[in-house]
Amino acid sequence: MRIDVDGEAIDAQPRPGQCLRTLLREHGRVEVKKGCDAGDCGACTVLLNGDAVHSCIIPAMRADGATITTAGGLAAGDDLHPVQSALAARFAFQCGFCTAGMAVTASTLTRDDIGDLDRKMRGNLCRCTGYRPIREAITESVLGPIRETGHGRLPHDKGVPSGGVGVPVIPVAAMHIVQGREPFTFDAQLPGTLTMRVVGSPHAHARIRSIDTTAANAIPGVVAILTHADVPDVLYSTARHQHRTDDPDDTRMLDSVVRHVGQRVAAVVAEDTIAADAACRAIRVDYEVLPAVFDPEEARQPGAPLLHPDRTAHDRVAFASRNVIAELHEEHGDVEAALASSHVTVTGTWQTSRVSHAQLETHGSIGWIDDDGRLVIRSSTQVPFLVRDEIARIFDLEPSSVRVFAARVGGGFGGKQEIFTEDLVALAVLRTGRPVAYEFSRTEEFQRASLRHPMRVSVRLGADRNGVLTAMHVDVLSDTGAYGNHAIGVMFHGVSESTTVYRCPTRRTDAEVVYTNNVPSGAFRGYGLGQVMLGVESAMDELALKLDIDPFELRRINAVREGDPLQPDDMYEEDLVWGSYGLDQCLDLAQAAIRSGRADIPPLGENWRVGEGMALSMIATMAPRGHIAHTTATLRPDGTYLLRTGTAEFGNGTTTVLRQIAATDLEAAFERLQLRTADTDHVLHDTGAFASAGITVTGKALHAACLSLREKMIEVASRLAGCDVTEAHLTARGIEAGGSLISFAAIVDAAPQSERSADGLVASGAELGELRSLAFNVHAVRVAVDIETGIVRILQSVQSADAGFVMNPAQCRGQIEGGAAQGIGSALYEEVLVTPTGAIANPVFRQYRVPQFGDIPDTEVYFASTDDKVGPYGAKSMSESPYNPVAPAVGNAITRALGARAYHQPFTRERVWRLAAGLEGKSA
Repeated sequence: MRIDVDGEAIDAQPRPGQCLRTLLREHGRVEVKKGCDAGDCGACTVLLNGDAVHSCIIPAMRADGATITTAGGLAAGDDLHPVQSALAARFAFQCGFCTAGMAVTASTLTRDDIGDLDRKMRGNLCRCTGYRPIREAITESVLGPIRETGHGRLPHDKGVPSGGVGVPVIPVAAMHIVQGREPFTFDAQLPGTLTMRVVGSPHAHARIRSIDTTAANAIPGVVAILTHADVPDVLYSTARHQHRTDDPDDTRMLDSVVRHVGQRVAAVVAEDTIAADAACRAIRVDYEVLPAVFDPEEARQPGAPLLHPDRTAHDRVAFASRNVIAELHEEHGDVEAALASSHVTVTGTWQTSRVSHAQLETHGSIGWIDDDGRLVIRSSTQVPFLVRDEIARIFDLEPSSVRVFAARVGGGFGGKQEIFTEDLVALAVLRTGRPVAYEFSRTEEFQRASLRHPMRVSVRLGADRNGVLTAMHVDVLSDTGAYGNHAIGVMFHGVSESTTVYRCPTRRTDAEVVYTNNVPSGAFRGYGLGQVMLGVESAMDELALKLDIDPFELRRINAVREGDPLQPDDMYEEDLVWGSYGLDQCLDLAQAAIRSGRADIPPLGENWRVGEGMALSMIATMAPRGHIAHTTATLRPDGTYLLRTGTAEFGNGTTTVLRQIAATDLEAAFERLQLRTADTDHVLHDTGAFASAGITVTGKALHAACLSLREKMIEVASRLAGCDVTEAHLTARGIEAGGSLISFAAIVDAAPQSERSADGLVASGAELGELRSLAFNVHAVRVAVDIETGIVRILQSVQSADAGFVMNPAQCRGQIEGGAAQGIGSALYEEVLVTPTGAIANPVFRQYRVPQFGDIPDTEVYFASTDDKVGPYGAKSMSESPYNPVAPAVGNAITRALGARAYHQPFTRERVWRLAAGLEGKSA
């Protein structure tokens, strides 16, 4: 067959059953991305004879003779289509994985379509942005410039030059992203790369008696089949932290015992996907089915089936006799007595659901042996250094003999703080000696990656007649699933800032996290805080209702204030300090906005009820007990700068802000800055891109490196000019010193040899995470609820944020909007459903409701004016925290609309209808 792709004629021979997406990618058209392979996400959208189609569901043979346009062909050469220009200018992307497909669909729209964007664009999902900038970009590209929709105050100006910190600099990668040309993990492969497919367990708990691979090995193209007999006898955790002992070593690469449906049983390595898939179907496994337990309450009872009976008290899992991984029982004062003497008390139990990260780029890795004999892995990971170290440990290799790096990562949200593919890829490469690629399907994301921890959260509060808290008891039961990756950290973090945000003299915390035969849970945006906040913030709202106190005012009465102890007796981590405080401003800003009268008009009809809800959140600005980043900044003789960091870019905006920091420190335009990231060969170490550490850790480290380099340059120039360092000044052309201009080349040439590399004059910077500050967010919504159908419509969504000095206002606004959108998804729509036998019932986007264009309202964003003494330039982190208060705010609004408390998240149509009809219970 012959097709015309972006003006180029291509002769192709599609395989039987091959879809157009894979055909195009095999011919180098990597602008076409894979997000679902089911026609649900739109990342693979192309124009087929002028019509926008999802190429993953178009049989390749049907395209014979067709004209196909990818995002790279919407305009000639390197030019941009108007919608692509608008998407870049409006910051209408974060990770950017969906953007090429989004641009293709939008390119077909006309003026008549703008009023129907919710329907026209519903086939293109974005997990990062919240859709507002995309909507504005599309509208602008069709209708012309539109009014800016921002609300509220912008952060204070520090008087920095254009391109420096504090201004909305467009990401350097924007042009390539909107064209689909910015490389992601699988957009470049080595010749001869083998494909991996994995056989999953059909049982929730079973012992493997035998695996027969005879028929599978006989299939042409099969190179290797790996089972539990082929893997190192090493236990580890898929979770990655700076301290590897933070997580229990309870995982074997391929195990003779499977503990959840979908757990990998065997891996097939083959020349192509056809052979690999056929071999997977041909493998025969004989299982001895074992008793399983799915309810966490049952799992922690004595006598329940044990998932890891070999665990002992010598490990972190000291309670394995009843499937408990970790527990916390802490009390300050006599809670029962305080509750009994309180003027008013409230109590309730809330239940949160499993939520998929649903990042559009699935997990995946490509591995090979380089010319120096080293194992190299390119992975879609947030933590390349931690992956490198654990791969070296598993295979008994020196870390220097392993290189791990990441291209741009297509979304993460914590889900890529794991080892889900790299271990098997490494095994296959070491076994075969050839390049091997393993890319998750969307179904594997649901069955084999991690999900958000579902939690049962019980809260009891007591207060005096003025609303002052007198007692707090929080009891949490967390379901980690079959393995303990992130179980301990999520539990402890979940009950920390969610409760210590309030001043309460008497408090008790009980928490346990348990194994079940469900799909494993893991790190997810907010790291447990969002689940516990649902209970705490809902109980605070119930207290406000009982006392007839405005919910904003109740928070003002009880929230911590700057300088307060962060826990009774100030027992919080010693590294946490008051770097700044903006919660008071956040409460004022959100309250003024939600009461401004700007909400949409409720639908007409007596069946609609309107309610307003709010919630607050507090979060530390980095992970505890050290989060490390090493960086270097190098002056080249031509006056350009090479910046090396280890952090990954996955939509968090780090690569832009790091350049802004360097541009400010070195007074250099972006064109003079080359940034290299996410490669274990680049710097000494970087803990990774999690816990919102991009600015507060790596940014701070690069700030130190750039300031050190600037100082070295001035010292050398002043020595050459024979003047004092106070008389030397850095400029774009060199350093003015003693009336002379010292060129950059002269500075590099005169620098001490010990401070030079092959590239130029080098300075290093490090951040060890020894001090952490606190950030705050307040979310408020007004909703309309249809009591006849359970439909919830958000009429107004508002979030105020204490982000310190805002390094890039447009990007930070996008982070907050995206977090709010993800929060609305988990509040109203998203729930991974599990069958009675432990299987995932909705393992595809069509059944799992990722919010579409029409599901997410614009969120008004307001910044508090604070300047943090811990973060670089006064900045705080703002990636995870916007998610946390959203669901409780929505739940509180629904409760106030209906006069009945919502306890089970998500607040789906069915649950809300039952609540309105009086059929829901008083607790989850």
